Amino acid sequence: MSDPVETPPVYASFRDGLLMRAFYALLLCLFALVAHAKHVVQNWDVTYVTTNRDLNQTPKRGIGVNGKLPLPVVEAVLGDTLVLNVRNSLDTSTSLHSHGLFQRGTNYYDGVAMTTDCSIAPGTNFTYYIKLEQAGTYWIHGHTHEHNFDGLRTPLIIHDPKDPNPVEKEFLFAAEDWWPITFQESLAIIMQQHGPGYPYTNPPYTLINGFNGSLVEPLNFEPGKTYKVRLVSMMSLPLWEFVIDDHELMIVEVDGVATKPKAVSVVRLAPGQRVAVLVTAKPNRSMNYQYHMTTFADYLPPIQGVYPQQINSTVIYAADAPVFVPHAIPSEPFDELSIEALEFMPTMAVDRSLFFNATYGFTSNDVPYETFNLVAYESPKVPSMFSALTTGEMSLNSITYGPATNAQVLRHGEVVEMVYWSATRVPHPQHLHGHAFQVIEKGRTDDATGEFRRRVPEKGFSPMMRDTVMVYGGEYVIVRFKADNPGAWVMHCHFDWHLGQGLNMLFISAPQLMQETLKVPRSVVDQCTRQGIKVSGNVVGHNSFNIDGAPKPPGLIINRFY
Repeated sequence: MSDPVETPPVYASFRDGLLMRAFYALLLCLFALVAHAKHVVQNWDVTYVTTNRDLNQTPKRGIGVNGKLPLPVVEAVLGDTLVLNVRNSLDTSTSLHSHGLFQRGTNYYDGVAMTTDCSIAPGTNFTYYIKLEQAGTYWIHGHTHEHNFDGLRTPLIIHDPKDPNPVEKEFLFAAEDWWPITFQESLAIIMQQHGPGYPYTNPPYTLINGFNGSLVEPLNFEPGKTYKVRLVSMMSLPLWEFVIDDHELMIVEVDGVATKPKAVSVVRLAPGQRVAVLVTAKPNRSMNYQYHMTTFADYLPPIQGVYPQQINSTVIYAADAPVFVPHAIPSEPFDELSIEALEFMPTMAVDRSLFFNATYGFTSNDVPYETFNLVAYESPKVPSMFSALTTGEMSLNSITYGPATNAQVLRHGEVVEMVYWSATRVPHPQHLHGHAFQVIEKGRTDDATGEFRRRVPEKGFSPMMRDTVMVYGGEYVIVRFKADNPGAWVMHCHFDWHLGQGLNMLFISAPQLMQETLKVPRSVVDQCTRQGIKVSGNVVGHNSFNIDGAPKPPGLIINRFY
């Protein structure tokens, strides 16, 4: 194991003075490049915060940093290193996941308990060193115990000095739902015996940039100027849409990946998704306009003032100008199949195709679980990354990681096609760690003729890439990704309840290459040691195929549809 920051010695012998001078010139160039990059340091004491977030709700015990909510927005520049110094002052373990960052070569900083690490033990400190190699719109959130639900979340904006769409000013809208009950309280209601309970007696309300949505401020536009608007869905459950009346929204980035410009009138986001748009102001100050953010969930019971909830404010050109009145506020699904990635990459040829049926399963006493192919995820007793690193050739066999992880072992560089299938009425925003995927096809699960099948063109088209895709109830989505990032990576639904109910699975990408290249910092190992968690062997710590004592998924049946 090695420390997270290493400075290897340089061994050289130069006989020629000219060669020595060339070497120093090269070093000066390298130092000049490094000088532009910096460490962006955040010191976060993760604490409980009892608050109602200025909403008409009963206060609850949320999770913030340094005794406050919301968390500070993190901004950096491509090439910087994000240093998250974390103190865990909770009475339970926690971790932070930088959503959308690939963590190439740093799988151990992905923040997924019992997959890439052992989380941060209560009363201890841990530091994430994250090299920022992707520009765009991301976010950081608690992953252990779904702490995201209780407030541990904030946008992460990584600016590109060579942005293909430079603007003078940006606006950020990060939406989140705030519930007056904790995640664990709500999950207990959902997973009670004899069928799921009703957690909406105490409904959530929408926060924008961490505050009551009714407090959003006007936007001041100058005629003729172009602005960038970044949209981040930190929601736990509902969808939301963004509209500016009589203004075109030009999509230029989806989930951190630059796209060819695509004009739309509305942007819809599911939990975990991000979109950046350009908005060009009107040429004069004759009118003011409104912008709208609508939270809704047509797959949930309607709740007055909650689902849907509309938040409105003004785009100001002139203080005394009249306000434009639209005929209607547009609403429509996000159409990935019509958007192209900016960097051309044709549809990838498939090496392996996998089918994932996202469906409810029930125990014999009717406790509901969410599953892929009727397997509800249970955490292993040894973090899967360590199992991949320490079991030699056994790492190539999925049983090494236990039956409840639903593991798939991938060859390095193979192209994997995934068919997400949701035949029930329940939708799922599916998120893949460590990768972005091409969105290839969509359709209906009950379509027997192909009438509703939509697919990207086979030639001359560069399918859009993203890391979180919405699979609506009664529909399927086909995506493809290249397994070019060795590590242990989870794929799960980004509805927090569904993740807590088991809608999660594991990819082990190129385990033998992991063994050759991945060097785990001592600080990661120490967190496991403090908590009595093994860091070698299979799912239960054996150096064999014996998995006696491994967590097993509950025996489930399908006895109703949702």
